Amino acid sequence: MITITDLTARIAGRLLLDNASLSLPAGAKAGLVGRNGAGKSTLFKIITGEMAPETGTVNYPRNARIGQVAQEAPGTDDPLIEIVLAADKERAALLAEAEVATDAHRIAEIQVRLADIGAYSAEARAASILAGLGFDEAAQKRPARSFSGGWRMRVALAAVLFSEPDLLLLDEPTNYLDLEGTLWLEDYVRRYPHTVIIISHDRDLLNNAVNSIVHLDQHKLTFYRGPYDQFERQKAEAEELQMKARAKNEAQRKHLQSFIDRFKAKASKAKQAQSRVKALERLGTVAAVVHDHVQGFTFPEPLKEAASPIIAVEGCSVGYAPGQPILRNLNLRIDTDDRIALLGSNGNGKSTFAKFISGRLKQEAGRMTVAPNLKIGFFAQHQLDDLIPEQSAVEHVRRLMPAEPEAKVRARVAQMGLATQKMDTAAKDLSGGEKARLLMGLAAFEAPNLLILDEPTNHLDIDSRRALIDALNSYSGAVILISHDRYLIEATVDRLWLVRDGTVKAYDGDLDEYRDLIVGSSRKPKKDRTEPAPVIEEAAKPAAARKLNPIAVKKKIDELSDLMAKIERLIQGIDTELSDPAIYAKNPNRAADLTKARANAADKLAKTEEEWLELSTEYEDALSG
Repeated sequence: MITITDLTARIAGRLLLDNASLSLPAGAKAGLVGRNGAGKSTLFKIITGEMAPETGTVNYPRNARIGQVAQEAPGTDDPLIEIVLAADKERAALLAEAEVATDAHRIAEIQVRLADIGAYSAEARAASILAGLGFDEAAQKRPARSFSGGWRMRVALAAVLFSEPDLLLLDEPTNYLDLEGTLWLEDYVRRYPHTVIIISHDRDLLNNAVNSIVHLDQHKLTFYRGPYDQFERQKAEAEELQMKARAKNEAQRKHLQSFIDRFKAKASKAKQAQSRVKALERLGTVAAVVHDHVQGFTFPEPLKEAASPIIAVEGCSVGYAPGQPILRNLNLRIDTDDRIALLGSNGNGKSTFAKFISGRLKQEAGRMTVAPNLKIGFFAQHQLDDLIPEQSAVEHVRRLMPAEPEAKVRARVAQMGLATQKMDTAAKDLSGGEKARLLMGLAAFEAPNLLILDEPTNHLDIDSRRALIDALNSYSGAVILISHDRYLIEATVDRLWLVRDGTVKAYDGDLDEYRDLIVGSSRKPKKDRTEPAPVIEEAAKPAAARKLNPIAVKKKIDELSDLMAKIERLIQGIDTELSDPAIYAKNPNRAADLTKARANAADKLAKTEEEWLELSTEYEDALSG
């Protein structure tokens, strides 16, 4: 259990937490929600000890391990698999000590502990996590420095998941994941054996991966049982009751005050008036429900509807280098009212396809027909850096409206969802969400017939995402959407295209089927997997249902042989020490410990021999067959 008591914290003089308290049960999966800037990340810093609060305490079990994604993504020459394996500090330390230990008792303790923590299947566990986050077997062996920053952050996430801390803190982990990685993480968090607190604005993640919600609002923490949708219902019901109670309270106060005002000057009614003054003091007040205003989005309607199809693609190939196409044999059409979401893991070509459709990439082969005067608006997350840092939103828009009066320029900025007080703020000082709003507004400035949005929600909170859904559903042009936010996809699109195997094709299933496809495949061992753990998992299946990989099985057999030899040497060492009669008289506790260690080692040896024998038999049968 984690207990937060009377926590108060400020950042740069701004109050974020005010005597906030919370009790979170052990093993809970909690989503921490609240408006951007409410103090969620600050709370994480206080929990980890990175920041001290003004007042209050955070308590959790002694020796509990807390884990969160490293702020610096790894960029070394180490292979990804080694970086993830190194995250388990205890395993790494025990393996290093096992190489040099000479004391029989200590060797026994090391081997037993390594077995307890599953050290010998660790490589397969690490590989499985990396695979779920989008790294195939070849990528896992590449040095971290060969990957971009976003992919390195996935490695940092894999490392903390592999270390399996008692309290796992995740701050917007889906911001650098695609839909496939998000679906995998959702499944992983749901099955995680310890406590998780996750900051996220991904509604589906908060509905499917957690069993409780912690709401940070008005500087207080409130615990709700159940997923996000249930939290919203409970919160709405509580606010309705609060508004009714406030209305009743105000009516009572008004009635009492009216009596006091009428009769306080009359001697015959003075006693009754005074009693009502006391009643009014006892009555107190009920706080008003405070609703934060959410700026909406507005996408201007196309000035002239283009004829369908607005884009037709026949036999096209496209890439970045001549003769090296990323996508081939594209045969697709986009109509005026199409709402299309692109599915497919990062690296398969979704952004390449979006750039091709927008005209930023030209085809190498085939034909692309575009409707006359077609206007396309394109938003990509990486374009946030293209804003001019020193210029305000008004200055960015004024360049596009040089002849218009100031009032019209500011009205156009307001349509983008930027608050009045932010219009003159330099772009470099805007929040991520405010920059995204500005860039989205600039992308749609010319009233496009087709709007292409590549990960538009990374910096938007849940309420802003809902506003984006409303804007997209009100927009009459065509939309192509790339997003890891399943809720956004389901609420705004009616067609799914799958980018995979070097091409783009219509996907006939729905997102539930696609989720089952992704999560199911991520749990299966890869065909070419050579790590030991999948072999152990396979060994639990009936022989007829197994597909043995001889190389992997042979590797596992050799590892088991080495382990048996180590355990046998350990037992011999213990037996030698126990054969000295003096030990029982001079150091009975030592004798007892050695006896226990020998029993544990003998048990481990028996299990290892049994596994070795079974795999050896199957290996020989496979070769003879």
